[in-house]
Amino acid sequence: MIIATPFPARPFPKITGKALFSAALLASSAATAQVTSGHDTMTSAEKRIVAAVERDEGRNLALLETLVNQNSGTMNVDGVRKVADMLRPEFEHLGFTVTWIPMDHANRAGHLVATHSGRRGTKRLLLIGHLDTVFEADSPFQRYSRSGDRAAGPGVGDDKGGVVVMLSALRAMQAGGSLRDASIEVVLTGDEEDAGEPIDVARADLIAAGQRADVALDFEGLVVLDGVDMGSVARRSSNTWTLTTRGRPGHSSGIFSAVAGDGAIYEMARILAAFRRDLPEPNLTYNVGLIAGGAMAEIAPDGSHTTASGKSNIIPGIAIAKGDFRTLDLGQTTRVRQKMTDIVRQNLPGTSAEITFDPGSYPPMAPTDGNRALLTQLNGINRALGLAEMPTLDPLKRGAGDISFVAEYVDGLAGLGPSSDGDHTDRETVDIPSIGRQAKRAALLMTRLSRQQSIKR
Repeated sequence: MIIATPFPARPFPKITGKALFSAALLASSAATAQVTSGHDTMTSAEKRIVAAVERDEGRNLALLETLVNQNSGTMNVDGVRKVADMLRPEFEHLGFTVTWIPMDHANRAGHLVATHSGRRGTKRLLLIGHLDTVFEADSPFQRYSRSGDRAAGPGVGDDKGGVVVMLSALRAMQAGGSLRDASIEVVLTGDEEDAGEPIDVARADLIAAGQRADVALDFEGLVVLDGVDMGSVARRSSNTWTLTTRGRPGHSSGIFSAVAGDGAIYEMARILAAFRRDLPEPNLTYNVGLIAGGAMAEIAPDGSHTTASGKSNIIPGIAIAKGDFRTLDLGQTTRVRQKMTDIVRQNLPGTSAEITFDPGSYPPMAPTDGNRALLTQLNGINRALGLAEMPTLDPLKRGAGDISFVAEYVDGLAGLGPSSDGDHTDRETVDIPSIGRQAKRAALLMTRLSRQQSIKR
């Protein structure tokens, strides 16, 4: 038997204006970026924005230390809310209306949403970050520290550093006069590191914001390769699967006979070997992370522990494996799921198998023409700032993230947060100079985008 659960239904209908927006963005990017003979210039207002970021370093680091020293592991609901309370006045001071959306029904703290109404008819920008970290309240890694140009602490880069970059950019826009006319919606989720369930409820507000927006900007970490800042126009999906195989329990002397069959573990081995042989294609990775089998086997409700029992002389009746696969676009996701399903159906004698796909999976952010046009605009800003051009990052080097939930509806860029190392470990550190560098890029990009006309009505 095989069971393949369907993709979760989107809570809102897809907006078809994205293709039109992508074409318009491609057509206007050169003019918007103010490219002149391969060299960009800044207006006097933009120069004031850059100067404001440079003056902001002390304030940025003070805020970062405060945020990092408040634990906000995903399951520390009170801690996540406290971080949101620290950020509320930062946005309100800039003229944003701040709303807290509780997520008790998804077993999570909630999301902070801040909106700024600008001039009618201009592009609406969605800024995405998150309040939570992977370090729960019982983690020994709890405090901020600094050594030269590096700062360490839980979430110092992912994503409290990203939120600090976002706020620094917005403050600089206010100082330069460009925030006044900008239409911006900020969504800071409280469960990016471990999304609540059901996922369509936990991400409904983010998806709705994406459908309203013309551009989405993700303030997770900047990827730096060999000293070069990279531009992220894509993020791969994260799909979790569970495979269960069953055989006929019996004495091992009868294995492979017509009566006994091949047993659950051989069927499991067949399927996993076929995955390894038949699934490979560009931009796809797949993994088996957990496995158990015997006379009895089960995976704990948390999905990270197994129990099994059996003997060497008993044909195993059950085997269970859990893993993931990551894809670059929805078409690849559908194709890979079908390949896996077809492999699972080809049972060995005396066995059966079923595979289920977790409805809480993260969708991909495909590398669209609109996303690439945004990177072209950002590289115009890099020239204006005297910074090197940012090449396109190989999506294999970037994991899944919240921007993927809106990628179906709006073009965007990922990786506008600071550069950091050791994320998700007790060696997480952030490169302090990258905070200011990224804030300048983001502030000028948002300023230029907010002068363009919206194509969504």
